[in-house]
Amino acid sequence: VQLQASGGGLVQPGGSLRLSCEASGSIFKIDVMAWYRQTPGEQRELVAAQEKGASPMYADSVKGRFTISRDDAKKTVYLDMDSLKSEDSAVYYCKSRVSFVQGIGVTTRDFWGRGTQVTVSS
Repeated sequence: VQLQASGGGLVQPGGSLRLSCEASGSIFKIDVMAWYRQTPGEQRELVAAQEKGASPMYADSVKGRFTISRDDAKKTVYLDMDSLKSEDSAVYYCKSRVSFVQGIGVTTRDFWGRGTQVTVSS
């Protein structure tokens, strides 16, 4: 199983970006799909998460500006980021709780994608 994140870049304050993260491999199902972010010297923090069939949750710092969504057919999670601020600058990581075929059974564990850099600057 692999997670491939994309969509980061440089944007001006007040601008928008969309991040995508696609899962691939022998996947049976995906429960939780989430986005985290990390700045140098700081711990990785949860930005948004969505469990299948449940309402999404957001960090207080991004409520009303960020929207997480998932396309289960494409095994992809998105993060739409609007009204971006300089303090949103970070490396963004996706994480998914994946049940996958292993041998003759199914195993569940968390997988991380490689980070994608988001820089908000004028």
